[in-house]
Parts: sequence; structure tokens; C-alpha cells
Amino acid sequence: MVTTDLTPPRLGLTRPRGPRPTTGYRVFQAFNAVVLTSIVLVTLYPFLNIIARSLSDEHYIVTGKVNIIPRGFNLMSYDYVTSDSMFWINYRNTVFYTVVATLIALVLTTCYAYVLSKKQLKGRGFLVGIAVFTMFFNGGLIPNYILVTSLGLKNSVWAIALPNAISVFNLLVMKAFFESLPVELEEAAAVDGLSTYGILLRIVLPLSKAIIATMVLFYAVAFWNSWFAAFLYMDRLELFPVTVYLRNLIAGAVDSNSTGVADAEKVQVAATIQSVTIVLTVLPILTVYPFIQRYFVSGIMLGAVKG
Repeated sequence: MVTTDLTPPRLGLTRPRGPRPTTGYRVFQAFNAVVLTSIVLVTLYPFLNIIARSLSDEHYIVTGKVNIIPRGFNLMSYDYVTSDSMFWINYRNTVFYTVVATLIALVLTTCYAYVLSKKQLKGRGFLVGIAVFTMFFNGGLIPNYILVTSLGLKNSVWAIALPNAISVFNLLVMKAFFESLPVELEEAAAVDGLSTYGILLRIVLPLSKAIIATMVLFYAVAFWNSWFAAFLYMDRLELFPVTVYLRNLIAGAVDSNSTGVADAEKVQVAATIQSVTIVLTVLPILTVYPFIQRYFVSGIMLGAVKG
């Protein structure tokens, strides 16, 4: 039985290669790599230094011998901070304030941005102008304090959440994103009988996961790191967030140094307790950010398509 091989012969063809990079382009790549690597190192150094200080003995920190490698490995400072019940009370407050304030800010920003994205809305320019006006002018510290106090919001989460509920920058980014969505989708949903709220909840929001994740990140980081509002509107230690706890540690260390007090405990506070508190404070943000970074990048790019 004779078999015939119908496989076509190989012609020895290779995939065409693109043009070779020029010398100037290679120099640019090397320069770009050096610059970006330097920026990364400069950005990472404070974090690595804080971590190293939190794990080092206070003697090496006071004498300036700690850079990015711990010296005199020591976990007593972590035990000192984590054994303080007020730290965990303030930490719990921070989580609660951040979650509540972020949800309120996200709902208000989404609703306001969706309304402003409708070009046929009467008075749209006026509403945009009101929002932009607040970016450059505000009532000032004393009027805000009087307003919050007169509304009975002191010593409550509302004193933190409501005055900062809408960031105009986030509002404009979200507005631009909604404007980039195809109008035909909403028109088809309206023909099918969906109301305005139905279109927003069932059509627009499922398509806006990237920008929503971006807004959650922006607001959560801002509220998590915020301390001045709580310091201003709260006067009970058990209501403070952990950032005010950290602020009080730093202020106490500065006061003790300025008055010449240098007992062992206060030296330790100045040297290591601050670093430990900073590490424990930023740890949740550093843990969550890598999982939503892709939404952050895509949301910013999509929201920046239109002005």
C-alpha cells in the first residue's frame, strides 16, 4: 500500500522582524529606566525606613544608624502598641468612619455625577458651576465649625462624613466617565420601560465598576488618613480615629524633646512607637491597593477621555 505525504514542504520562512532600534532610542530607554528606577527607590525609601525603624532598637534610631535594614531587632514596640486598648478602640473607629463616610461619599458623588452627565438637563451649567466654585472658595474653618456644632454633629461620624462627602475632583472624573457611555444603551432601556433609577442601577452602574472602584479607593484613602476633622469636631479620646492617636504620639514626643524630658519611655515613644503606629496604620491600605490597582488605572483613563 502506497501512502502519499500531502504535508507541504517547509519553505524555511521566518517571521519578519521589525526595524532595529536606533542608538538614540536605546539611549532613551536606558535613561528612562534609570529615571523610573530612581523614582521608585525614592518613593519606597520612606516606607522601608519606617518599617526598619519599627523593628530596630531605640538606641540605633536615636543615633541615626537605621536606614532600610533593622538594627538591634526588637519587637517590644509592637507589643507596647498592640497592648494599648485605646489604640484598638481608635483603630476600630477608623474602620467604621472610613466605611460609613466612603459609602455616603460614593452614593452622593455617583448621583450628582450622573445628573451632571445629562447634557439636556436644564440648569446643568449652573450645577457644574456650583461644584467647581467650591474647589476655590469655602466658608473657612470657623464658619464650618459653627455650622457643624449648630447642627449637633459633634462627636459623631457625621462630622467626618458629611462636610467632606463630595470631592469635586472625583465628581468631575465620574461625570466624564458617565458622559463616555453610549447614549443608545440608556435609550434602549427607556424604551423597554425602565425608569431613570432603573437605568442607573441596572444599566449604568454595572458598566461602571472601574470608575466606582477608583472612587472607593480615592475616598477610602482620604478618609482613612484624615485626622484634622476628628481632632476638630471630637473631644473624647474613645471617639478619635487612629490617625489622631498617632498625631498625639508625635505631639507628645515633640513636647517632651522641647522641654528637655528624656526618660526611657518617652525616648522610646520618639524613636520606635511612632514608626510602629505608622506601619499598623497604613498596612490595610497597602494590603487592599494591589487588588484594585487595575480598576484604579482603567477608571482614571476612562474618566479622563472627556473634560
